[in-house]
Amino acid sequence: MYDNNPTLMGIRKEIDETKQGEVFFKETANDGGRHFYIESYGCQMNFSDSEIVASILSEVGFSPTRNMENADLILVNTCSIREKAEDTVRQRLRIFDKIKRNRPGTMVGVLGCMAERLKSKFLEEEKLVDLVIGPDAYRDLPNLVATAEDGEKGVNVFLSREETYADISPLRLDSNGVTAFISIMRGCDNMCSFCVVPYTRGRERSRDCYSIVAEAKDLFENGYREVTLLGQNVDSYKWQHPDTGEVVNFAQLLEMTALVHPDLRIRFSTSHPKDITDEVLHTMARHENICKYIHLPVQSGNSRVLNLMNRTYDREWYMNRVEAIYRIMPECAISSDIITGFCTETEEEHKDTLSMIEWANYSMSYMFFYSERPGTLAARKYEDDIPQDVKKRRLSEIVRLQNQVSFKHNQADIGKTFKVLIEGDSKKSDQHFKGRNTQNKMIVFPKVNGLKPGDYVRVKVNDATSATLIGEVSSEV
Repeated sequence: MYDNNPTLMGIRKEIDETKQGEVFFKETANDGGRHFYIESYGCQMNFSDSEIVASILSEVGFSPTRNMENADLILVNTCSIREKAEDTVRQRLRIFDKIKRNRPGTMVGVLGCMAERLKSKFLEEEKLVDLVIGPDAYRDLPNLVATAEDGEKGVNVFLSREETYADISPLRLDSNGVTAFISIMRGCDNMCSFCVVPYTRGRERSRDCYSIVAEAKDLFENGYREVTLLGQNVDSYKWQHPDTGEVVNFAQLLEMTALVHPDLRIRFSTSHPKDITDEVLHTMARHENICKYIHLPVQSGNSRVLNLMNRTYDREWYMNRVEAIYRIMPECAISSDIITGFCTETEEEHKDTLSMIEWANYSMSYMFFYSERPGTLAARKYEDDIPQDVKKRRLSEIVRLQNQVSFKHNQADIGKTFKVLIEGDSKKSDQHFKGRNTQNKMIVFPKVNGLKPGDYVRVKVNDATSATLIGEVSSEV
């Protein structure tokens, strides 16, 4: 599959020889062994990390359970990007504490970004946890569990410059058996002034391409038909072969994973506007199985606010990248992240964000008002001076406009026929399937005999809401 690409030919043997473990699991809550229960919050990277944690625990005799009251070890994988996420975790910890009281010997651990940021608070003030483990310390879990079992606190929040967990085969938790995440890099070098990620996940480092492609190949052979390549900024992926010095960038990695099999769909998240290149876009256009969907966070539509956010691009640069996407892939869908009410943002600057939503024609967006995070550049340098009621009103305007744009975006698909990967039953009816098209739009349609999750099917769209396309299996070839 690599015969026409000299960059890829030399690594065929290494990829084929890279071993990946079993990706399925069955709950074994009654086997008499030890069990762990894990909850994940925040970004897709956290959910991917939880699967790495599950794999590490399984190697030392822990089995997963979906019932926290059966667990010997309760873990919560946390997010620090917004205050609300941290409040949710604190509420969950109080619930876990009640279980500990009713079941002596149960251990509770906090993983991820919140663990790194609030380690002292958890240990000294909260007194609700036995383990505090940062994103780069998961290999140390067995030792930390043993420490906690001996009555001491198990703590490791060390941030690594090398750790990528490349050799660990994730244990796919709550998987539909069709779609899966593959982490391709860790950390972030972009010091956005509002963001805690560089402080909680450390510096950027890329996982070797051999293990990434091998994991994609293994997933396909085990029945998966879609993988999402994950990183805080996938476009800055850059891995150098330690022996030959050969460098593989993100566009090349995309092609390598696309060539695993034409029936394996490739998605990725998240892109940074300063780094997404025309090479990436042309690679996407060249391969049918690389989905025509890009999540391209804008955060603000105003250049002055973008500068305060330290996003390292301005409005014009962002618009140039959007224009390039639509020029190279006219059918591509673009989604975004938006923060309103950032420090000193004026009404006119807020309107610039509204105008960007319409101009870029986002298929959907994740929208929030600014939440100051302790320790960030913005918290140290700028006053959080936009009143809460103004933030909420601006967010309401953004959400309302995005819903209108999304509805119009989906209405334009009525009458079109798409190739859809069936993911499972619709949430509302077991008589309907759900699946996504290449643009990452969810399509719901009546079941047809002979079809099952993991199959591709052509679906004609008959109706649409702002969030979902509604259709039926097409007879068109």
